[in-house]
Amino acid sequence: MIFVPITSVVAQEEEQQELTEITVTAARVANERPAGTYASVATALRFDPVTELQSRGLPEGQADVTVRGGLFENTGFKAGAVTIMDPQTGHYVAELPIDPDFLDMPRLLTGVDNAVAGFNSNIATVEYAFREIEESGEILLGAGSDNLRFQSIRLANSARASSGRDIGYAMSAAGSRGDGTVENGDHEFSRFNVHVQLGGERQQTDFLLSYQDKFYGWPGAYTGFASLPETDHTKTALLLGNHRVETGNGFFEVGAFYRRLEDDYDFNRTTNESGAPGSFDHETRVLGAGFRGALSGGGLDWHYAGQLASDELVFSTDLTEGDFTSRDYVSLSLVPTWTRTGAGARELILRFGASVDWTNRDGGEVSPLLGATLRFAGRAATPYLSFEYAETSQVPGYTVLNSRPAGLFGGNAGLGREKARQLALSAGRDGENWDGKVTVFYRADDDLVDWTFATGAPFARQANAVDIDVLGAEIFARRRWEEFDVVGSYTYLDKDADYGSAVVDASFYALNFATHRATLALRYRFASDFELRWDNEYRRQRDNPLRDGSDEALLSSLALAWDPQGGFGLALTADNLTDDDYQQFPGTPAVGRQLSLSASYQW
Repeated sequence: MIFVPITSVVAQEEEQQELTEITVTAARVANERPAGTYASVATALRFDPVTELQSRGLPEGQADVTVRGGLFENTGFKAGAVTIMDPQTGHYVAELPIDPDFLDMPRLLTGVDNAVAGFNSNIATVEYAFREIEESGEILLGAGSDNLRFQSIRLANSARASSGRDIGYAMSAAGSRGDGTVENGDHEFSRFNVHVQLGGERQQTDFLLSYQDKFYGWPGAYTGFASLPETDHTKTALLLGNHRVETGNGFFEVGAFYRRLEDDYDFNRTTNESGAPGSFDHETRVLGAGFRGALSGGGLDWHYAGQLASDELVFSTDLTEGDFTSRDYVSLSLVPTWTRTGAGARELILRFGASVDWTNRDGGEVSPLLGATLRFAGRAATPYLSFEYAETSQVPGYTVLNSRPAGLFGGNAGLGREKARQLALSAGRDGENWDGKVTVFYRADDDLVDWTFATGAPFARQANAVDIDVLGAEIFARRRWEEFDVVGSYTYLDKDADYGSAVVDASFYALNFATHRATLALRYRFASDFELRWDNEYRRQRDNPLRDGSDEALLSSLALAWDPQGGFGLALTADNLTDDDYQQFPGTPAVGRQLSLSASYQW
C-alpha cells in the first residue's frame, strides 16, 4: 500500500498492527527475479505500482527510483533503523549490495510516514526489515541470450544457544556476466553477503557484511548520446548492525552502518583515462547511526526517529570545484498520535509533530507535519479515509555541488537545501482477499535540483534549481484468489515548472515523467508447483525533445516457473517481451528483449 496509518501501540491493539504490516509488505509484482542477471533490491521495484524504476541498461546495473513524480535523489533506501545514503549522487542510492533474500518485501513510506522515518529524502523511503533466518539453502544456475551466464548460492542455518536465544547464520554469493542486448551493453557483476542474527523473545539483532563489484556498459547511459560507449564500474562495501526490541507499550530499534563506494565512470570506453580530470573516478565513505520507536504515555502514542551521518568525498578526479568535501547530518522527528475509538468500531487517528534536519554546511530546517485517519473496522475488511500534510527538506550531493560549472556535467556550488510541501487525500480498504486505495496529491517543490539541456551547449547537462507544482492521482488494487493473484494500478501526473532565469530547453529528470502510467501483475498457479508470472506496464510520457522514438511504451516481463517447495526447480523468463525500444532516459537506448532459463535446487 502507499500509506499506512500509524495506529496506537498499546498492547490491546498489537493484533491490528500486525495485520496492517502484512498487508503493506505483500508482493506487488509478479516477477521477483529478472531474466538478465541475478536478483537485486532493484528487481522487485521494476513494475511496482507506486514506485517507478528507470534504468540505464539492466535495472540491476543502474536504476533511478522515483515516487509521485519526484527525482532520483528524492527517494531513500532504509534497512532496519537507518537510511543508507550515497553522498555523491542519487544514481547510486539503490546500490545496496544486500542479497534481497535476506530482506522482507519492501515497504514504501510517503507523506507523514516518510517525514518521520526518512532521511535526506523528500518524497519517499523504500524500507526493508531483516527476514528471520531459517535453515535453508539454494543453488541457482542460469543462461540466456547474448551470452548470459549467472549463478548464485545461499546457505542458512539456525540453532538454539544455551542462553535460550536463537542464533542464525547465512551467507550468499552471486555472479553474472553477459554481452547485453545492444553493442557495448555488456556487464560483469559479483556480490557477497554474510548475515548473523540473534533472536529472542520480542527482540532481534542483525549483523550484515556485504560487498558488490559491478561493471556494466551502456551507450549514452548518462550523457544521452548513444554514440558514446559509456561504462560504469562500482565497488560497494557495506557493514550494518541493527537491533529491534518489542516493549510492553511499543518498540525501539537502533542501527548503524558504514558504506564505502568506489566509482570509475568512463563516457568513452575506447579511451584510457586514469587519475586525471576527465577520468571521473570517485570514492565516498559514509558512517551513520539511527534510531526509531514508539511508546504510549499521557494518553498519546509517541512516535520518534532520528539519524546521524557523516560523509566524506575521499577522492575525486572531477568533483573538485565545490566548497567542501565532507558533511555531517542530523535528523530528528517526533510525532504524537492520538487515537479515539467510537461507536461502530470507528477509529479516529490524529498525528501531529515536526522533523528537524541540520547539516554543518547548510544550516537547519524545521518541517511540520499533520495527519488524520478515520478507520471503519469490520469483520472482513477495514475501509479508511486519510488526510496528510507534510513538509520535508534535503540537501544535494557532491556531483551537483563539486562538478566544474562548465563541461559534460556542469555543477553548481550555489545550490542549497531543497524543500517540499505535500498534501494528500486518500480512501482505501484493507481486506483479507482484496485491498485498494485511491490517492489525490499535490506537492510544491522549491529549489529542486534538476539536470537540464540548452541548445546553446548541446554537449553538456547543467545542474539548475527549479520550482515545480506537482498534481497527481494514484489508484491501486490487489485481489487474491486460490489460483490467481492480480495487482493493478493507474497513476496520473501533471507538472508546472519554473526554472527562473536559467536557460533551459529540456529536462533530463524533473520533466522526464509519465503523464499516464498503468501496471498489471498476474500470478496464475495453474498446476501443482507450476506458476505463470506476468508483469506489465503501459506509459505515456510527457513530450521531450531529446527522446528518440515514441513517447508511449508497453513493457512486459513473463516467466513460467516450476517451483516446488524443495528440490529442483526451473524457470523460463523473458524481460521486455514486446522488445519495445522506448527510451526511459531521453537519448539512452532501451534494453532489448532478454531470454533466460534457470535451474535451482532448494532445501
